[in-house]
Amino acid sequence: MTYQEVLENAKKNLAPRCRVCRECDGRACRGEVPGAGGKGTGAAFIRNVEKLQEITLNLDVLYDNQGQNSTASFWGRRFAAPVFAAPIGGMAHNYTPAMDEAAWTKAVVDGCADAGVLAFTGDGVNPELLELPLEWMKARGGLGVPTIKPWNMELVKEKLDLVKAANPIAVAMDIDAAGLPFLQNMEPPAGRKTVEELRQIAAWAERPLILKGIMTVAGAEKALEAGARGIVVSNHGGRVLDHTPATCEVLPEIAAALKGRLQIFVDGGVRTGVDVFKMLALGADGVGVNCSVGPDQLEAVIRSIRAAVDIPVIAKPNAGLPVMDAQGQAIYSMGPRDFARHMAVLARAGASLLGGCCGSTPDYIRALAEVL
Repeated sequence: MTYQEVLENAKKNLAPRCRVCRECDGRACRGEVPGAGGKGTGAAFIRNVEKLQEITLNLDVLYDNQGQNSTASFWGRRFAAPVFAAPIGGMAHNYTPAMDEAAWTKAVVDGCADAGVLAFTGDGVNPELLELPLEWMKARGGLGVPTIKPWNMELVKEKLDLVKAANPIAVAMDIDAAGLPFLQNMEPPAGRKTVEELRQIAAWAERPLILKGIMTVAGAEKALEAGARGIVVSNHGGRVLDHTPATCEVLPEIAAALKGRLQIFVDGGVRTGVDVFKMLALGADGVGVNCSVGPDQLEAVIRSIRAAVDIPVIAKPNAGLPVMDAQGQAIYSMGPRDFARHMAVLARAGASLLGGCCGSTPDYIRALAEVL
């Protein structure tokens, strides 16, 4: 499948909230929140993409090639790559009714676990946004990072009790969500947190706490003071505060001040393997992206990653994009033969290890083995 075909297919599934622009830069969806856009003028969303694209790469091939190792270790666990699925919630509310929270979160948690990377998941007014992925993480031995909103302290403690029962590797709080209207209007008040409150939350968590939404060195220092073990340099995709700097603009200064003292993750504007490479070069320990597709959409992604980095690429897609039946169950329409045919294309594109995720069965793997 060509990239143009990927776009045409996505337009059918994501309309009307997402226009599936050739370049996802936030221009067409300015101010569309709820929806896929950035807040207000959309300037922060747009700047995330623009400033990352302005960073250039220097060429130097005069070196002794001793091989590359792009694995990463976080809190005692080793992962296949320093890449994670950034948290997204409210699929029907913001993106598409074609996929509900159950199908989305299971695809993300299982897909990332199978690929050997971390999945961060979301939270919201609907309890399912947090609780469903906790079920999938528990089934995968705690491989994932649930992200809770900065609710009032009583509700934070209740949510953390649910998190601890699933025993994930870490827990995150997207403190950059403090500007969301549904938090501002709560009683008792929710949203911004003091260092003392965050220190209490870190104690309640009983596992590494990651604070998402850090955009300054001062903020990173306060996160460290509060007991956080990691931060995500993030402006919430430009969806909570207009006219912020891009994450790639503030990352180098934060990394220079905090590198080695806590784990530094980053998201915002990352679209390709080259973008991942840039963020790592700027000082990140891990880079957030988000994607959950079928094998026919992955060829362009695999080629992009392989062109940027010399590491094994694992492709374990769904058996096509899911649709929901009348009972609310996810149905994957791609059969074993079509799945195997598309997976052979991914092998030629440079994927090193092949498998199947949601919707696949042993019949799919047998069909794949036959064509390879």
